[in-house]
Amino acid sequence: QVQLVESGGGLVEPGGSLRLSCVASARFGSSYTMAWFRQAPGKEREFVAAIRPFATPSYADSVRGRFTITRENAPNTVFLQMNRLKPDDAAVYYCAASSSRLISSSIGTHSAYAYWGQGTQVTISN
Repeated sequence: QVQLVESGGGLVEPGGSLRLSCVASARFGSSYTMAWFRQAPGKEREFVAAIRPFATPSYADSVRGRFTITRENAPNTVFLQMNRLKPDDAAVYYCAASSSRLISSSIGTHSAYAYWGQGTQVTISN
């Protein structure tokens, strides 16, 4: 069982930046997908960004150009750099992982991911 632990959430003003981190308890093989989703109160969980080997990172339209997803091997960590934050970005952000390299049409589907973190709160306010 792989455990994912997120950190880095907090309170930031509109236009500010945050960097989220997600550490996995085990390394995946050469095929994997790691992603960030978010869920605001009263809304469904939505895809934010994903990273896979040998593929360009994928982003939701709402965050493309402002957010960047990256990964480091040691430890097995995925980051989400969030810049120019907007009030609509406020949500609980969840890290997700699959031990499979998901196809493009599946990376935004939360049911495709077997492992989830507990979430980290991002609040946008003056």
